[in-house]
Order: sequence, then C-alpha cells, then structure tokens
Amino acid sequence: MKVTEVQRAFNAEEIRNDFPSLDQTVYGKKLIYFDNGATAQKPQAVIDSISHYYSKDNSNIHRGVHYLSQVATTQYENARKTIQTYINAAHSEEVLFTKGTTDGINLIAHSFGETLKEGDEITISAMEHHSNIVPWQMLCERKKCILRVIPINEKGELVLTSIDSYITEKTKLLAVTHISNSLGTINPIEFLTKKARSVGAKILIDGAQSIQHMRVDVQEMDCDFFVFSGHKVFGPTGIGVLYGKKKVLDSLPPYQGGGDMIAKVTFEKTTYNELPHKFEAGTPHIAGGICLGVAFKYLEKLDMDAIMKYEQSLANYAQEQLLKFEGVKIIGTADQKTSVVSFVVEGIHPFDLGTLLDKQGIAVRTGHHCTQPLMDFFEIPGTIRASFAFYNTKEEIDIFIKAMDRSINMLK
Repeated sequence: MKVTEVQRAFNAEEIRNDFPSLDQTVYGKKLIYFDNGATAQKPQAVIDSISHYYSKDNSNIHRGVHYLSQVATTQYENARKTIQTYINAAHSEEVLFTKGTTDGINLIAHSFGETLKEGDEITISAMEHHSNIVPWQMLCERKKCILRVIPINEKGELVLTSIDSYITEKTKLLAVTHISNSLGTINPIEFLTKKARSVGAKILIDGAQSIQHMRVDVQEMDCDFFVFSGHKVFGPTGIGVLYGKKKVLDSLPPYQGGGDMIAKVTFEKTTYNELPHKFEAGTPHIAGGICLGVAFKYLEKLDMDAIMKYEQSLANYAQEQLLKFEGVKIIGTADQKTSVVSFVVEGIHPFDLGTLLDKQGIAVRTGHHCTQPLMDFFEIPGTIRASFAFYNTKEEIDIFIKAMDRSINMLK
C-alpha cells in the first residue's frame, strides 16, 4: 500500500493524540503501555462511535421497518463492507462477525469438523495459542481424527525440513498462526498454503497478531479462513471476524441455531439463510460491529508498510537494550519477527519483574500467554512480554530500560 492523498503521514507522536487512554498516570508515573499483544488501545473515533450508537442509533438490526433499525442495519452492513475492502475479500458476505478469534476458530472446528471422518488429520504448529489447539483437540476426540503438530526450533521458527511428514494426503485442514503471540515469529504463510493446497487441504490462518501490524490480503494469501479479534486491532472487545471463501462457507453446516440464521422454520424442518447470516445466529454485537468498521476506517488512512517498519525498529531497539543486562535471554529470535519481545531474566520470576515494572507505570504481560506447550518446549514457566504498537516510542523504551535496571537490582 503506497501513501495516497487520503493517507495520513505516519508520525507516532501525533498519532498518540488520537488515543486518550495513553494520557494518564499509573502510581504517579506516566503510563507506558507495552501490552498491545493482549489488547490495543482505542482511538477517539472508535470511542465516540460507541457513544453515538447507544445515544442516537440504538436499535436491533435486519427486518426492522422503522427508521432507527434501518440506520443501524446500514451502519452494521457498511462496517462489513469496510472490512471486506480492507482485507480484500471478494464478497462482503465472506466477512462473518464473531465474538473474536477464539469464536471464529470454534465455528470452523464445529462446522468444518462435521465434514471430517475417523482417521482424517488436522495439522497445527507448536507455537499456537490455546485457542488454536483446544478446539482441534475437542474435534479430534469427537470425530476420532488425528492432530499433527509441526515442530519448532530454538529460534522459535517452524521446522520445515520434514514438513511432508505433517502435511500429507490425510490432512484435511492446516490451522496455523500468522504471527506468534508469544514469540513474534512471522510464519511463511505462502509456503504453508501451497503445501496445504498440494494435498487438497483447507487452510485457516489465525491473524489475531498480524492484521494490526501489516497489510493483509486474503485473496493474495489464498487462505480458506482468516480469523482475528476486534480488540487487538484498535476496536471494541467482544467482536471479531471470520473470513471464509464463499464457496467453502456455503458448503458448511451452520454453527448455531436461532434467529436471523434461518430462511424458514416449521416444526418439521428448518431451512437456513444465505451468507453471512447462516453463521450469525441471534442478535449480534451491533455496536461492536459498527465500531470495528470505524477502527478499520481509521487504519485505512495510515501507511501500514511504514507502521510495520517502525514497530519492528522499536522491537529491535528494545531487544538490543535488554541484552545489555546480565542474565537476560530473548525467547523467540526468528529471522522474520514483528514487534514482540519476550524474555526471561535468570533467577527472577516473570511475575515478580512484571509487578515491579507496573509500579513504575509500565504495562507488560507476564506468564505463558496461553501457549503452555511452547513454554514447555523452552523449559520455562513463562516470559515477560513487551509488545509494541504504532503509538509507542523509543523514548518509552528508554524509560522501560531504566525501570528494568531498578527492578532487577531490587530482585537480585
């Protein structure tokens, strides 16, 4: 994406003014928010849109003949079209609103899972979030399928030398994270997609950690499914998106039954609605969908290529400074990484260090980050994770490093 007249020149200090939550103090210290991998802060435009919906346009959508219902329906469906354009989906009905990434994966595990039979295989990777492990384990138990796991190396990269052992003629679905939430590793999606296609398998990409950092083109990726969460991409919580190829989604049974996902109901038989409604049972998170559209309107005015380079420069700088401390080890040193720095300090528990950093106004995430098998591979209980967004700055990292120095000296 090249900078156009409608795009805003990227300036981190200027952009910070759009995010009111960053302008506050914690324990008397100016907040430094390095927990973007867990959830991102919201621009004022998104916050305003939530207030506007509930104060002016609040109504249930679809089938309403009155004015407010029609206004809300138009806004909700326009948000779907905004997201369709942003990810370059071929059709707006390929964009399904969900509760988030986990909900989207569970939807596919149920609906696509109904097409599987005993002995079929599902392949994931060793760096997956629990939400891309547990639903497949449940499916394998239910359908007597086999779960295969692509291994990783010490750098936190997929071991691809034996990939043909994990993606075979028995593989029906490859479900893999685009970017590891714990390591920051960017996986070779193009290579993996071609491998899946070569054996006739479908591919699901967990984009929860990618869409906020880089350009995403689902047609270019040629994925069957792409899932992400609204709250990680500067939108509200409780809303997300499952993209699916229209032909594939049309072939799958619905995930849940109820209102709006039906065409006709009798006590003898029910026929189902067309996409996207077939997979959107019940009253949706209307404000969430509308406001997620606003978040993407905000993003589409920015240069995501410039943002990705900037965020990676922040991560590289933080990593260089952290390695100056004795006993610090970076967990996840892949050649292709995004703006996540996970690390441990010899002799110090991540929770203790995270707590002291918090008292100095610095928000980081500690623990296993819902990737316990990954932590077991590295033989650690967890990490301290600093994850950066485009509103973070080098100056904040300098303050973070000074706080690290104070904290380490207190704990050793």
